[in-house]
Amino acid sequence: MIAANTPERTVTIRIQRQDGPDKPSRWEEFAVPHRANMNIISCLQYIAANPITTEGKETTPPVWDSGCLEEVCGACTMVINGKVRQSCSALVDKVSPNGAPIELTPMTKFPLIRDLWVDRSRFFNDLKKAKAWVPIDGTYDLGPGPAISQATQEQMYPLTRCMTCGCCLEACPQYSLTNNFAGAAVISQVRLFNEHPIGKALKDERLKVMMGPGGVSECGKAGNCVEVCPKDIPLLESIAVVQRQATVHAVKSFFVK
Repeated sequence: MIAANTPERTVTIRIQRQDGPDKPSRWEEFAVPHRANMNIISCLQYIAANPITTEGKETTPPVWDSGCLEEVCGACTMVINGKVRQSCSALVDKVSPNGAPIELTPMTKFPLIRDLWVDRSRFFNDLKKAKAWVPIDGTYDLGPGPAISQATQEQMYPLTRCMTCGCCLEACPQYSLTNNFAGAAVISQVRLFNEHPIGKALKDERLKVMMGPGGVSECGKAGNCVEVCPKDIPLLESIAVVQRQATVHAVKSFFVK
C-alpha cells in the first residue's frame, strides 16, 4: 500500500521538436505519470493532452504518426533512445528499466514534416516502381489462383510480414535523403512477388528496376536491416536471392534479344 504523501512516480520524456522542415529544432522535456505496461504512444497521448514541460512552460502538442497501435501498420516508427523501432510496442519499463529519461527523435532518412512525423512517400513510390504487387485481369471474380506448395508458403510467409515501417531503411548506411537506393524492404518484396505463381508475370520488369539506379547492386551488406526489423524478416537472404535473379536475368538478356 502506498502512503498518501508518497510522490507519484513519473516518466521523463525528452522530445526533439521541430515546427517544420525549415524550422530550428529544440528539445522539450515532459513528466508523464507512470502506469503499468504503458508504451511510448500512451506517453505521447498524455503529453498531447497536457502540453506542459517540466519547466512549467506551455507548449504545442507534439506531432507523430500512428495507426493500428498493435505493430501492424508501421506508421509509428521513430528513434527511441537511439534505436529505431515501433513506439506502440516499445514499453516504457523495458525501454528505461532504471527510470532514466527516454529520448524520442524522428527518423532521419525521410523528409521531416513536423516533430516526430516524417514523410515516407519515397518508400511507397519505390514499391510502386518495383511493381510490388500481384497483377490481375480486371476486378471481377477470377476464381481460385494456382496452388502454392506448403514448402513455398513456409518460405514466403516471413516476407509477407513487412509492414513498411521503414526501420530497415533508417538503419541502412546506404539509404539516405540524397540517393535513390530502394533499400531492403523493397528488395524483399520484389523477391516475394517474383516467387508468387501469378506475381512472377512481372518478374522481368521488377528485375530491370533492380538492375537500374538505386537497385540491388547498391546494397553494401551491412546487415543493420536485419538487426532492427521488428518482424524478423530475412532481409539479407532476400537481397542475395534478388541479386542472383538479377544476374541470371542479365545473362539471359545478353544472349536473347
